[in-house]
Amino acid sequence: MNKFITIDFETGMYDRNSAISIGMVKYHDYRPVDTFYSLIKPPKLYIRPDFTDIHGLTLDDVLDAPDFGWLWENSIGAFLEKLPLAAHNASFDMGVLRATLEFYAVPLPKNKFFCSLALARKIWPQFPSRSLNNLAKHFCIEYEAHNALADAQTCGKIIELCAGSVSDAIGTDETIGIKELLRKTGLRMKSL
Repeated sequence: MNKFITIDFETGMYDRNSAISIGMVKYHDYRPVDTFYSLIKPPKLYIRPDFTDIHGLTLDDVLDAPDFGWLWENSIGAFLEKLPLAAHNASFDMGVLRATLEFYAVPLPKNKFFCSLALARKIWPQFPSRSLNNLAKHFCIEYEAHNALADAQTCGKIIELCAGSVSDAIGTDETIGIKELLRKTGLRMKSL
């Protein structure tokens, strides 16, 4: 079965370990089967006002939230299993995950990851922008931008559209799997 998890973080400042929310969606054959969302109390109790302008989260929103160490031990780690992860602009989200795990002295999981932005660049090179927001507009996907769960859900929809586009191009009636999708686009899974 074709399984992966999309993941998105919102942060409180430029520090990569300043995650203040996480959204994840588990997919089986491009269909969402489970979701996870939580606010996160960051190590430094500060959220830049210009970041609040982007995602709408304030310090009051996260003061009573669990910290990432607790979330990892009690939910996130188990949710991830050993499934491949995907994010739109994965270098950002994987950087947040790495930095936050390091801050809480949690060993890196064995999950591999891939980037839906890189996929979109390969599949739709003619688009002037492949940002999540612009892709959502182009494909008439309504969502709340910069809400971690909504971003993760939209990322999954974009991956499904990418797989469908490649399947159509190679003339198959069945949507190709993630490994085949990456192979056909010249991309590969990376390690955390």
